Amino acid sequence: MSTYIHFTDVQKEQARQTDLVSLLQSLGETLKRSGKEYVWLDGSQKVTVRGNLWYHQYEQVGGDAIDFVRRYYNKSYAEAMKYLLGGCGGTLTVSPPIVKEPKPFELPPKNDNMRRVYAYLLNRRGIDRDVLNTFVHQKMIYESADYHNAVFVGYDVDGIPRHAHKRGTGSESSYKGNADSSMPEYSFHWHGQSKCLCLFEAPIDMLSFISLNKDCWRIHSYAASCSVSDRVLFQMLKDNPNIQKVYLCMDNDEAGQKANKRISDKLFIKGIQHEILVPNHKDWNEDRLAADGNAPRSGAEFSVSNENEEEGEEPCQALQL
Repeated sequence: MSTYIHFTDVQKEQARQTDLVSLLQSLGETLKRSGKEYVWLDGSQKVTVRGNLWYHQYEQVGGDAIDFVRRYYNKSYAEAMKYLLGGCGGTLTVSPPIVKEPKPFELPPKNDNMRRVYAYLLNRRGIDRDVLNTFVHQKMIYESADYHNAVFVGYDVDGIPRHAHKRGTGSESSYKGNADSSMPEYSFHWHGQSKCLCLFEAPIDMLSFISLNKDCWRIHSYAASCSVSDRVLFQMLKDNPNIQKVYLCMDNDEAGQKANKRISDKLFIKGIQHEILVPNHKDWNEDRLAADGNAPRSGAEFSVSNENEEEGEEPCQALQL
């Protein structure tokens, strides 16, 4: 039977405020400076560290020093507190990770109607009805039966569902997350026939951008990474050899613009033509809501050159944001 250990509020705050850079360096871990922050690798995934705080860039989760020790060193709350309050002077004995059998990927059960999802996406998010209907008819968006989440489905080239991103539709809900064992390289996306691909952080941003740029939108390709990962981008390039230019459309915040820069560097090295598009507001959904379908759009231009089109090929259209 475990023994309860009482920690005072002062002790809790002291442990929580432990500097993670100093902690990791004392353990011989490698960190790279990135502006005012540091980057530590969790396997191949980047974890941003600043003071006592950390943030996993791919999984989009974070916390303080206590959370860090519990997550990455498999400690209970009491064990993490005792270690951090001990001054971090000793050696942190890492418990063997608990190996869990991965759950098979399954789509959430479907509700028998989509009233809540339609109300949420049309009324609260300002998504164009025709655009939404197109994705619904392709079985790429539906309402879950359990929590009435909006579910955004990603398929592989054989039409098999491989990814599901869930977004809460309740008035007070901020929930978002991916179904267990979703494959990030097949997150929510649309295959077009033109030379152009637009990459976004979230499905709602992707739908908002399309709603702002409806003319001939179906011929272009779009993808939402459901994070700031680039895995769906490079899968799309692999599956669509027609794509010759990439538009990076991440959020207009620090994380989004860092992702734009990181992915831009990769595309540059690979010799892939690309351009960064930045929303006027925090993200493309805020731009869509600000425009309200009628107001002037942002000054950026999403234009696709018609040069060197093969005879008989449908030309790409210039879209004004």
